[in-house]
Amino acid sequence: MDNDVSSGSTTSTLGQLALGLTLLLFGLGNTRVIDGVTAADSVSLATYVGGIALFVAGLFAFRDGDAFTGTAFTALGAFWFTWGVTADGRMSANATGLFLLLFALVALTLTAGASGAPLLARGTYALLFVALVLLAVSQFGDSAALAKAGGWFAAAGGLLAWYAATAALAHWPTALPGRAAGRGVTATG
Repeated sequence: MDNDVSSGSTTSTLGQLALGLTLLLFGLGNTRVIDGVTAADSVSLATYVGGIALFVAGLFAFRDGDAFTGTAFTALGAFWFTWGVTADGRMSANATGLFLLLFALVALTLTAGASGAPLLARGTYALLFVALVLLAVSQFGDSAALAKAGGWFAAAGGLLAWYAATAALAHWPTALPGRAAGRGVTATG
């Protein structure tokens, strides 16, 4: 199969789609770019699509023998479910910041562990890491500007995950075209 065309299991495609939609709504809610839409408006989607569906996709990935995807999706499913059920304001700003910071560490672990994963997945986890760090710091410092910046990073990560899922289904390219070998360098293969 051509390396520039996406292929993926149904499980990873479903998980990327669930992660993408949840991250996109969560991110846009934090940017407040759409009048009247806040991060709190993503609670239902985060709980059911980002939480339950992503967690179940992770379990299916484990069953299929894909430990990395299983770990990623179950961990992120637990994150979204927990965020969804606690987003009603029962936690202090510092507790929310700590929660986001701890899951930023999970996203950092996923980014570092994704060396064999497709570039779009690595990018999604890296953008999620930056978003969660910015959102955590915004909670600690009560900074609307940092929350908005974190929202943009989350939205970008959501778009990346959504594209990865769509590309897998539509057989669209997911890799940048390689450049020709330089003078005096030969490619083997």
